[in-house]
Amino acid sequence: MAAMPPTGKDVNQALRLCLGTTATGAEFGAVSALSINHDCSRLLCGFAKGQITMWDLANGKLLRTITDAHPPGTAVLHVKFTDDPTLAICNDSGGSVFELAFRRVMGMRSCDSRCLFSGSKGEVCCIEPLHTPPERKDHPITPYSLLAMGSLTKILVIGLKPSLKVWMTFPYNKSDPSSVPQLAWQFVPAQKTFNPVLAFCRGNTVHFLLVKKEEMGSIHVVKQRQLQLNCDIISLSWISSRTLVLVDSQEQLQVVDRPSQEVLDQVDLEQVQLVYNSRHFKSLATGGNVSEALALVGEKACYESVSSYAGQILYLGTKSAHIMILRSWRERVDCLLRQERYGEALALAWSFHEGTAKAVVGLYGDPVKRKGVVADKMVEILIQFVGRSLKRCPDQGKIQVLEQHFQEVVPVVVEYCLLLQRSDLLLEQLYGRLGENVVSRGMFLESLESYIISQRLAHLTTPVMKDLLAHYHGNGLMERLERLIVHLDVVQMCWENRLYDAMIYVFNRGMNDYITPLEKLFAEIGPHLREGRTLTNEQVVIGNKLLVYISCSLVGRAYPLGDIPEDLVPQVKNKVFEFLIRLHSVETSDEEEVFPFIRTLLHFDTREFLNVLALTFEDFRNDKQALEYQQRIVDILLKVMVDNPDFTPSQVGGLFTFLARQLAKPDNTLFVNRKLFDQVLEFLCCPDDDSRHTERQQVLLELLHVGGVVQFEEGSLLALAEKAEFYQICEFLYEKQHLFDKIIDCYLRDNLRKVEVFSYIHNLLSMPGYTAPEKQAVWDKTLQHIQELVALDPSRSADLVTCHFPAHVGPIISQMEDDQLRFQFITSILESREGRPSDSVVTLDPDLHEQQVGLLCRFDPPGLQAFLETSQLYPLEAAIKMTEQYGHSEATAYLLEKKGDAQGAFTVLLTKLKRILESITREVGEAEVEGGGAKDCSAPPLAGLEGSLDDIIALCHRNSKSLNKQQREVLWFPLLEAMMAPQKLLRGPNAHHTSEALKELTMKDPVYGKGKLAEIQGLILGMLDTFNYEQDSCNICLLQYKRCHDAPEEIVVFSCGHLYHCQCLQAKDCGSGLDSQRPQKWSCFKCSNQGGRGGALSDQRRVRSTSLAQTNVTSSLRETGLEAHDNKVCVETTLDPQQVQSWDHLRSLYRGPSRLAILSELTHCHGNEKAGLLHPAPLGAGSVFQGEDFKLKLSPPPVVEE
Repeated sequence: MAAMPPTGKDVNQALRLCLGTTATGAEFGAVSALSINHDCSRLLCGFAKGQITMWDLANGKLLRTITDAHPPGTAVLHVKFTDDPTLAICNDSGGSVFELAFRRVMGMRSCDSRCLFSGSKGEVCCIEPLHTPPERKDHPITPYSLLAMGSLTKILVIGLKPSLKVWMTFPYNKSDPSSVPQLAWQFVPAQKTFNPVLAFCRGNTVHFLLVKKEEMGSIHVVKQRQLQLNCDIISLSWISSRTLVLVDSQEQLQVVDRPSQEVLDQVDLEQVQLVYNSRHFKSLATGGNVSEALALVGEKACYESVSSYAGQILYLGTKSAHIMILRSWRERVDCLLRQERYGEALALAWSFHEGTAKAVVGLYGDPVKRKGVVADKMVEILIQFVGRSLKRCPDQGKIQVLEQHFQEVVPVVVEYCLLLQRSDLLLEQLYGRLGENVVSRGMFLESLESYIISQRLAHLTTPVMKDLLAHYHGNGLMERLERLIVHLDVVQMCWENRLYDAMIYVFNRGMNDYITPLEKLFAEIGPHLREGRTLTNEQVVIGNKLLVYISCSLVGRAYPLGDIPEDLVPQVKNKVFEFLIRLHSVETSDEEEVFPFIRTLLHFDTREFLNVLALTFEDFRNDKQALEYQQRIVDILLKVMVDNPDFTPSQVGGLFTFLARQLAKPDNTLFVNRKLFDQVLEFLCCPDDDSRHTERQQVLLELLHVGGVVQFEEGSLLALAEKAEFYQICEFLYEKQHLFDKIIDCYLRDNLRKVEVFSYIHNLLSMPGYTAPEKQAVWDKTLQHIQELVALDPSRSADLVTCHFPAHVGPIISQMEDDQLRFQFITSILESREGRPSDSVVTLDPDLHEQQVGLLCRFDPPGLQAFLETSQLYPLEAAIKMTEQYGHSEATAYLLEKKGDAQGAFTVLLTKLKRILESITREVGEAEVEGGGAKDCSAPPLAGLEGSLDDIIALCHRNSKSLNKQQREVLWFPLLEAMMAPQKLLRGPNAHHTSEALKELTMKDPVYGKGKLAEIQGLILGMLDTFNYEQDSCNICLLQYKRCHDAPEEIVVFSCGHLYHCQCLQAKDCGSGLDSQRPQKWSCFKCSNQGGRGGALSDQRRVRSTSLAQTNVTSSLRETGLEAHDNKVCVETTLDPQQVQSWDHLRSLYRGPSRLAILSELTHCHGNEKAGLLHPAPLGAGSVFQGEDFKLKLSPPPVVEE
């Protein structure tokens, strides 16, 4: 660093600190030594003129400047922290060593110096304190704070704590005087413990000293094997516990494995231009007052230019700093792969796998884990190696060239696959790729020969074995093939590759062994079945093969193809039977039950095993020995399965079904105790066992169908079946006895088959083949249970009655007590059946039609109208009374109109409409009282109102054509009155607000004003606006007072009904008698100027000098703080009865076309389309509907789903 101040950089090589100045360098000289403490918070700098400084690396602050730590006039060669942050060691150019103890008392920093070794006794040129890594901080050596010192003649190891003590002195061998002493500490594992080892050298020999603490508390130093090199070492560093990095005087870096003393790598450092410490060792900055020996050593000294830390070594060059690290094991392998040196890469990876590699970095964990990681990498290399060899295979040329190319690949691949014990990778994936090339395939197959003979490869896959045989046969290598086959375990190979058919073939054809395959297959599935575990798919395949193999062996067929030689057939049958009926297996255990093989087959698939036996028994007619085996197997089956809870009723039933079939044969030779059948019958029909009821019934039914009925007494069987509720068994027995009527009871009592009784009755009564008495019995039984059938399914009962019992419809209906059931039955009778002949449709009497009307009123009101329109047999008057009784207004109106009473029908519908309107009006009124405004009307009332209005308008339209004008007015006028009734009811003392509320009611629903309803909406709103306009307009200025919001104004209303602004009357001089005590007297301007037009009534009005009502109306503006849409109304009035009557007349006054004229024109419809308020007809010229703003609203908004 010459005279520059020390600097610091971060990992990104960005300058972080510049400590001191050039002035400091000029004063102290060049930096000659550096040391950072263990937590990187402090930096010690030694200078060529002898000063020492301490810096805070956190902020770059100078903490201490030490000038008296060692004799003046000597350069600082080394300064190093110990593990104690308050203790450091200094070595100067005089060869002395000093201890620096840092203190801080009362905020004052100080440094005490103590001489550890004097240069007069031998100059020390290097020092190295023992630094304990964090994970070894509790090591017993740590408290002693060991320090190694290297002089020109010897090595010293001393302890600084608890007191200064020399633990060891070791002299050098004879060496070159210019050689540089070197020291390096490292914790090395030995016998499950870690102890520090000191490596030191001077010249070409490296010595190792193991330091450990004895049980007595003393430190013992043990000399270990030395390392001899052919070079002069100038730098020595540990890079791992097994690896050292050396630099010789020729600046050649050598990586050495200490245990094997092998040089692993060598690097030339010439380009680094290493910095030497010669100037400082000669102490040129202080006058060169050093010994010649020390100056000679300084020529090669580079102590401060080399530093090792955490597996890295830093080298300081004249222009740059260099970092040397060991590559990780993966990087070393990848480096060889990049150079396409696959063989060397595999060899290196295998050394990592086996733990024999040197300088291993990056491979952690226990040995098993490390081997797994390396093995995965080797598999990757092998696949890559094969792919590269195939890709670079010569396309053309001599066969020798191709063989030479693959000779470098195939043997290597085979060797390492087998070393990794990855025969699956070798024989499947890699062979699949190498087999694409003829040359590589042949070389691969021949490469396997040595491994097969040496027993390193005992099994081959099927494709490899096939290609191996073809290759050796095609090349005439039959002798070599024979040697291979002898060493191959063909059977085991078949078994491991799941080649069960091939294994059986080898045993049968090659060794005439038909039993060993059975033992192997049974051993695969037997334990799982005995333990009750579920079989895997592979085990199910084995079980099925086992059944087929037994079947083939017992009938003389070879498995899987061909036939067994005729002379071996009897022998094979006997051996297989003897095997099946063995009492125990060869490898028996105490827990094994008797007859394990038959039990295994029964548990695997009872039905299929019995089918195998049934097929086998067909060929036993003339074989006396085989018949004995047949009887023996049946006895074993009965012994194993009967009274054994391990088998289900289905399995036991399957056994007796099998026995029943065998016993039913004419040439049967089997003997089965009849009591066993009775025992099985009682087992299946046990009424106390509710489990597997359906399964037990099906088993017994199957047993009866195959002839088992001959084994039972029918009477007791029927009794047991009825007791166990086996109704299918009862049906079977009744059908056998031709008691078909009793089968109906079986169906009705069987909950699972009740609905099938209808099909059974219909088929029996309709199909030929049954006698008349049998059908009559069924017919009688059906009538007996007809009520139960109707309750079960009214619709299907109606079909049955219509088809087979048309004359009994009335009595059947009269016997029904449940009205709901009667309604469903009658409805089903009346419905037209698809595909039924017209002559089979039942016509009910009028009284039943009348009964149906009443039932519809009660149980199906929506369907009542459709029935009334389609049926013509019900009594009209009775139907009207029933619809009125149950409150079905639409149906009543329909019947009245059908009767000819249109007015009565109109009255019924109008009453319903008024009732709905009153309900809605009441809700609106309650809402005004509670919240001051109209509330939302719920959807159902509005929908009901719309439907009711549609019905009554349609009625009026249908009957208007046959009525005169007055009759039409009788229809339409009450309808309009009913629709306007809410306006009259809502208007009261707060007339303005109720009118607005009605408007809000008509406009509230968001779907209002859409489609055809918009026309009605406009008409209602137009009527209200006209009414308010004529009531609130001044008869002089013709302006409504509500439109003037500039200032408060007075309104005068006379008994004649005319309304004026006070200002307008004053302008016409119609006021007189202004007095502070009495109100001003007004006269009507319009009546006063009409002359004789008013007659006596006009004179009477003019005589009256007081207005009907004088009203002060104040329009409240937004600035007053009230809402703009609310008006504050103050009324001061005194009314007599006559004035009240006039006021009411004024409120009801409507100036425009008469309502009769409107309704009359509504009735003038032409065309066949329905015309009405919701369906307007075309209008003629001059009609009141021609007005641009004329609209009519007679119904609330419909409820429309968006």
